[in-house]
Amino acid sequence: MEFLPAKKLGFGLMRMPVTDPADQASVDIDQVCQMVDAFMENGFTYFDTAWMYNGFASEDTVKKVLTSRYDREKFTLATKLHGGFINTKADRDKIFEKQLEKTGAGYFDYYLIHGIDEALLSKYEELDCFNWLLDKKEKGLVKHAGFSFHDSPKVLDKILTDHPEMEFVQLQINYLDWTSEWIQSKGCYDVARKHGKPVIIMEPVKGGTLADVPEAGQNIFREADPNLSIPSWAIRFAASLDGVMVVLSGMSSTEQMNDNISYMKEFIPLTEEEKKLCFKVADVINSKIAIPCTGCSYCTGGCPMQIAIPQYFSLYNEDMREDMKKKGWTMNFSTYNTIGSKFGKASECIGCGQCEGVCPQHLPIVDNLRLVAAHYEG
Repeated sequence: MEFLPAKKLGFGLMRMPVTDPADQASVDIDQVCQMVDAFMENGFTYFDTAWMYNGFASEDTVKKVLTSRYDREKFTLATKLHGGFINTKADRDKIFEKQLEKTGAGYFDYYLIHGIDEALLSKYEELDCFNWLLDKKEKGLVKHAGFSFHDSPKVLDKILTDHPEMEFVQLQINYLDWTSEWIQSKGCYDVARKHGKPVIIMEPVKGGTLADVPEAGQNIFREADPNLSIPSWAIRFAASLDGVMVVLSGMSSTEQMNDNISYMKEFIPLTEEEKKLCFKVADVINSKIAIPCTGCSYCTGGCPMQIAIPQYFSLYNEDMREDMKKKGWTMNFSTYNTIGSKFGKASECIGCGQCEGVCPQHLPIVDNLRLVAAHYEG
């Protein structure tokens, strides 16, 4: 299709580098400008943002690092409408107009109805969001209409059957979630292929989980090719699938950007044997990981206690690794207290469950916060 980008790597403006680790809105503009420049200089063009990314600062950052610095026709920009921030039909336009203002984009090349699951689908249908998006396309404010999705293959099949006008679908696909009973990456991918829809892949490295795999998994990859980075296997696995339009990488440093460019500039798909190695590493990871959180931060925006949920889960996962357990006290205890001085601690969770209602991974967040509190607060 003529609207597909020439290169498959997309810059996900979701986990950008920050100047204050406890404040995701404190984006390191200078470093992101360097990353954008490297990305563009190597022929990549696809940028992905959203209303709530990087502590609601992502779309503002787009204007500072991209639209004010490059000709509009030189790049493609995607953003999204999330059901958690709209309650009336008027809210749709308020969000959209603010997004145009914040990004300075003039129009969006790709616009997505965001994070559809079975619960949000009814809200999007009630507020007529699919037709609303088509109207934006007819007016030239959106070039291509699609949606991102977090639910079962059955629900996805219903959406694509009811809304064949949607041009593409964004799915969570990685080698760890390929056969997961919760995420069902393969099942959802197969449905998208059945309907002939190009696929954008999100979470190919599962929020960094597949960049820092257990030592046994690292050894499997290094034995196969010592010159390739560990995350490169995850990105290449996703990009090797037929029908994939873009693989989004939420890059957090110039080093990550340069690594991704090194193997995606002249992309070579994985062989069948290399794919089997990925699944072998997935088995290793599944035997070790404590909380399979991707760090998307959807859970934090509505938390009444302002608990830094993804950051706490990341610390906990690190401490629960086999090679860390024997250490007892770790620096993560100090980091936990530092973050807790600015945000709510895990023990302050009131069990309201709003976080679980928006979690794309369907995690038992409240129960997991109790584990975190027991570990770090005693």
